[in-house]
Amino acid sequence: MILLLLRRVSFWIALLGVAGTVLLVEKTQAQLNEPAPPPPITPPTKPFKTGIAASGLVEALNENTNIGVPVSGLVTKVYVKVWDKVKAGDPLLSLDDRDLQAQLLVERAQVGVSAATVERVRDQLGRLEGVSDPRAVSQDDLKTRRNDVAVASAELDAARASVAETEALVDRLVVRAPIDGTILQVNTRAGEFLSLGEATSPIVLGNLDEMQLRADVDEQIAPRVKAGKNAIGFLKGDSTTPIPMEFVRIEPYVIPKVSLTGASDERVDTRVLQVIFKFPPNTPKSVYVGQQMDVYIEE
Repeated sequence: MILLLLRRVSFWIALLGVAGTVLLVEKTQAQLNEPAPPPPITPPTKPFKTGIAASGLVEALNENTNIGVPVSGLVTKVYVKVWDKVKAGDPLLSLDDRDLQAQLLVERAQVGVSAATVERVRDQLGRLEGVSDPRAVSQDDLKTRRNDVAVASAELDAARASVAETEALVDRLVVRAPIDGTILQVNTRAGEFLSLGEATSPIVLGNLDEMQLRADVDEQIAPRVKAGKNAIGFLKGDSTTPIPMEFVRIEPYVIPKVSLTGASDERVDTRVLQVIFKFPPNTPKSVYVGQQMDVYIEE
């Protein structure tokens, strides 16, 4: 009796499992047949009948300038902040120069000692040359005194040169703007230590009066790019406002792709040809350095 009951229970369990499997398959099939939802942001349409699609990165005119430091050292003062406009030669930051200032004190004192020595030997030479009786002073003594004056003068020149060298090293610790431009980033503060060769530049400078777009074209379609062809760009997330771009130049060196868009079909080992385009002076929207754009290059 118990065995018969177990058989009936097993039968109904198996039947329920088959029914559940059928329902699950039908539900999955229905979901697969449903149309895919539209993308949250409508992608831009190709503005040319035949064109080359690429992605680009906005940068300052003549590229962004990553400011470096001449030596490793402690930052004592930062003179600028983001959005400040600077002229070539304006100070950006200064490094600790206390060791050089101490050295400068010693060298300036040495200049005073050397100058006093020059005055002393010149006075001695003058007294000898002022003797009226030529028999009272030998020519050897006069020659020795003249040589002493020459040596002392050379030592004075060397001491002054040492001072000038140290002053130049002190001035070098004040990092100055190499070009006119706008401060784009400040990545350091007073009290931080900067090392030579750091991956992150302490200050990034660029000329925002005009901006340019650096477009990456896949090396497989790079031969289709022709010099002089203009392009249409779209900011990421805005497919309704095309921005006409003016051709500037083709960088004649294919490099590994470093500006990734995050697309699922994007390969990180792609090599690209970089094409530079210039923004029009009446760009309809605010564009910022570092923004990515979709670019369609006329073919």
